[in-house]
Order: sequence, then C-alpha cells, then structure tokens
Amino acid sequence: MLIKKTLKRGSSHFYKNILFLAPLFVLCFFFSPKVHAQTDALDSLENIYSTAPATSPKLDILEQMAGIAFRSDLNKALIYTGRGVALADKSEDKIRQPVFYEMHGRMYANLLKLDSATHYFNKAMAGYKAIDNKRGQATTAFKLSWVSKRKGDIEAAMTSDLFALKIMEELGDKPGIASAYGRVAENLMGQRQASEALKYALKGMEVCEANNLDEELFYANRTLGDAYMFKSDYEESLTYYKKAFEIGKRLNLGEMNLADISNCLGNAYKRLGRYEEALVEYDSCLQFAQRANYPGAMAAANANLGETNLLIGNFAEALPYQLATIKMQEEDGDISNLVENYNHTATIYGKLGNYELAWDYEKRARALHDSLLSEKSDVALSELRTRYETEKNEGIIESQMLQLNQRNKVQWLTAGVAFLLAGFLFFLYRLYRIRTKNNILLKVKNAENELLLKEIHHRVKNNLEVVSSLLELQSAQIDDKGIKDAMQEGQNRVQSIGIVHQKLYMGKNLGAIEMKDYFLNLSESILDSFGADDRVTVECVMEQLDVDIDTAVPLGLIVNELLTNTLKYGFPDGRKGHVRIHLEKDMEGSLYMEVADNGIGKSEITKGTGFGSQLISLLTRQLSGSMREEIVNGTKVFFQFNLKKQYGG
Repeated sequence: MLIKKTLKRGSSHFYKNILFLAPLFVLCFFFSPKVHAQTDALDSLENIYSTAPATSPKLDILEQMAGIAFRSDLNKALIYTGRGVALADKSEDKIRQPVFYEMHGRMYANLLKLDSATHYFNKAMAGYKAIDNKRGQATTAFKLSWVSKRKGDIEAAMTSDLFALKIMEELGDKPGIASAYGRVAENLMGQRQASEALKYALKGMEVCEANNLDEELFYANRTLGDAYMFKSDYEESLTYYKKAFEIGKRLNLGEMNLADISNCLGNAYKRLGRYEEALVEYDSCLQFAQRANYPGAMAAANANLGETNLLIGNFAEALPYQLATIKMQEEDGDISNLVENYNHTATIYGKLGNYELAWDYEKRARALHDSLLSEKSDVALSELRTRYETEKNEGIIESQMLQLNQRNKVQWLTAGVAFLLAGFLFFLYRLYRIRTKNNILLKVKNAENELLLKEIHHRVKNNLEVVSSLLELQSAQIDDKGIKDAMQEGQNRVQSIGIVHQKLYMGKNLGAIEMKDYFLNLSESILDSFGADDRVTVECVMEQLDVDIDTAVPLGLIVNELLTNTLKYGFPDGRKGHVRIHLEKDMEGSLYMEVADNGIGKSEITKGTGFGSQLISLLTRQLSGSMREEIVNGTKVFFQFNLKKQYGG
C-alpha cells in the first residue's frame, strides 16, 4: 500500500526582526535537550510571542511555531496557522495574509480536509495575484496540484504544476524548478507514462546536483525511486530510496517525511521478496507516523505489515495489523480497498484454524461488493463454510466417543459437573433476564423522552409558522412600502428560527444543527421571499459542521440580516450576483464566519444604526464575537466567535 506524499514545503515570505528573535535561536539550539527540543522551542516562542511589541514580529513567531509543530503534530500546527490567519486578517496585512492562507491550507491538506484546504489555497492565490507575488503563486499552484491528485484529477494537477514550472523558470528559482520537475514526473506516473516520468525525475535530479540543493535532493531521490518502482526496476528504486532516507535523517526533515520514505523502502524490499527487511522498514514507518500523528502513514504501515506477514506465513503476527487497518478504514468510511483487507483477514483466520471468523469476514467482503464477486470466490466461500461445518461436526463426534469410553469411570464426576454447570447457567439466565428487562425499560424511557423532545421542537416550529403566516396576512393589508418591508424582514427572522427547530425534530441529533444544510435552506427561503432565486446564487463553502441550538439561532439570524441587506442594496435594478458563506471551527473551539458578495459594495452594515445592524451587533456580542467589514469588489463581513469564552471556558 502506498502513501500519498505529504504536501511539500514551498517558498514562503519571511519577515525577520533580528534583534527581537535573536534570543530564540540561542534557546533552541544550545540549551534545549534533544528529546524535548521541539517542545522547549515552542514554549520559548510562546513566551516571546506574549511580549512581542507589534503585529509583524508576532506573525514571524507564529510562522516559526507552525514550522516546528509541522514536523511532529499536524493538529498543533493547524492551531498556529489559524492564529496567524486571524492576526493577519485583523491587521489587514496584505503581504502576510496570503502567506498564512497558504500555510493554513497546507495543514488542512495534510489532515486530508481537502475542501477546507482548497478554500484557503484559492484565497492565497488571489492574495498573491493582488500583490503580484509570482513565487507565492507558484508555491500555491504546487499545493493545489497536490489536492487535485488526491481527488484523482491528474489533468488539473498537471495544469497547476506546469503553471508553477513556468513561473519558477522565469524567476530562475532552481529549488522551485527541481520541485516542479518532480511533481510533473508524479503526474506522468499517474497517467501511466513511465518513460516520460523517468525523464522528468532525472531532470529534477540534475538541477539539484548542479546547484547543491540538499533538501530538494531528498525529494528528487524519492521521486526517482518512485519512477524506477513504476518501471518494476526494484533494485534501482531501492538505491534512490536509501539515498533519500539518509538525506532526510541528516537534514532532520521531520518524522512525516521519514515515515513516507520508510514505507517506500518497505515496498521495494517487499517487491524484491526480502520480506524480513520490509517488515523492519514498515515498523519504522509506523513508529514515525505515530509520533507525528500522521494518519495516512499509519494506515499504510498497518496494511503493509499485515500483508507482508501474511506473505511469509506469520499469520498470528499479521492479524492485529490487518484488524487495525480495517478499523481505520471503517471509521474513515474508506472502502477503496476494504474488500481486499476483509479477504486478507478471512485468509489469516482460515490459516489459524478459526473458520467461524474466517467465514464472517468473507461474508463482510461479499456484502460490500456482492456484484463483483466471481464464481471462483463463491467456490472458495462454499469450501470455507464446508470446512468450518465439517470440523465442527468432527469435534462433536470425537467428544461423544470420549464420553462413551469414560462414562463408567467418571460418571459421578460428570453428574457433579453437570449439576454445577446447570446451576451456573440458571444463574446466568436469571441475570440475563433481569438485565434484558432493565435495558428494555431504559430504551423505552429514552425513546419516550426523544419523542417528547421532537414533539416540542415540532410544536415550536408550527407556532413560529403561525406567527410567520400572521405577519404575511397583516403585511397584505398594508400599503406603506416601508412598513411592508419591515413586516417581511420580521417574517424572515421568524422563519430563520423556525428552520432550526425543523432541523432538530427531523434530524437524528436532537442537540445540534448541521450548519451547511441549514444555511442552504435558510438562503433558499430568503431568496424566495425576495423573488431573487433566478438572479442571485448562494454558495456555502464549508465542511459539514454541527453546532448547538444556542449558537445556531444567533448565527442564522446574523446570516439572515446580511443576506437581506445584500438583496435589498447590493444588487440594485435586477442585477445578478453571487453570495458566498464560509463557516469553520478551529481546534481551540472558536468559530470563524465569512459572508461575501460581489455586489456594488455599499453595505457598511457593521457601522449602521438601523435595527438590522443593531441586531447583528447584539448577536455578535452574545456569542463573545467580533466582526469587521471589507468593501473591495463587493462586501465581505468577517466574524470570530470565542465559544469557550461564551460558555465560561
């Protein structure tokens, strides 16, 4: 099993406040014990950050902290880049904003949250183009290519990499050119063009060696190893993987890179039939990945350890790795090769003589891909089932013969054991009946409570619909346009709350609302009320996110006010337009929301004195939040809500 490569570091913009950061390097390199070096460095940086006199050095420190954490803990690195994004946005630093967008997207990408990664990479690309930063555009294109490869779109990946290669050649950036050659080679392997892939991999190596590019030489050797592996030249691929590993250790390129290259070494050894050496490398990969909290490498290492032990007949050793792989795939909903892993596990159980579990995993495989099972697989299933049933019957016959031969000698002992066993079974039966009865009563009670709570939400939703209908009837009797608009806005506010209660009684989770679906339903309702659904589109660029009702209602009212304001003033005279809503939650529990449109840009809602503006300000304070407005090519309103502060955290 292969690992999708980690997203490689690209060139990024660094501001250096030399006098302010000088003590940091002394702490990191001379006084920290090696085993605690990264933790000590982060603690030292956090202390320096708290006393930093201005925004620019704070951003420098956050960039350093993210780089250190990236080598060992992706989730911690995501927190630091998120703080950098918030600080750069707050200071409106146009130079640093795209840098932190790019870094934040990189962390999301390596955590396999591809939609969020794409969102921030697109923001970074737009920011770099606005300030004409060519190198930033190229490094962001590299990262967009990586996401495209993960999604299986090789053509889009190739387009992005060639765009980046052209820029790097114009800039004369040798590391960038070497990296681009390697990425193009990867794309060509994805298109099964082995000879062309090897050609570009060798060109990347030539650039690295001619310009003494040590770090890029690591990636060039790995790419060459991949290319020779693709051509089935396993000895040659092993040579280049070994060189890459040596460089990675010497330059301390981080445990994620070492996990990747250890997995590559294991693959080469496995193809060469050198299974014991492959097991050593896969075990190293697993240890590196566990220390770095790197899920992709952990899954690959477990799968490869299971497969290799299976190949050499170490069935007992193969089983826990295979089960760990299946667990990770089932938890992640990854069924790409789950049938294969079910079949491997069935084979292992069969070899271990546990035909009942072997039969169970074969049934799982057939249930998952029943339409793809061949006649040969059906025969194997039948044979396995027959072996299980035969062994079971043989065991019964043998047990009966043994009882007949020894009946006269141990009759009294058998009777005593039978009596004790009967008493024990009776006790277990009574205990089972009591527990079953209690469980049934508990389930009934829980079902009644759930039904009652759903009925409450249903009635609240119906009552709100009655209020909305009364407002609509009253509005029909009014001729004054100002009053009529106010009645319509009130009706929309009531509907935004009603949709929350509708989601609660219709959904499976009575304690939380899935916000992406909620925003889509809310926007459809508002567009319909204004008759604008044929000229204005609303897009929710966000992952699925559940929040509690006390947070969902204020967020819904805020979005309602912003959409209403946009439809009234942002697209005059029947003008067509587009509105984008983005909501995300960081690792520390804070929510970030952005509502943007491409209208005429005259909102100023955050500074307004009307009821809608006051309502937004009140709801923002209720969620312990802050907001700011930006009017460039339309209107963008940004919010940050500190939920931990709201609930006393």
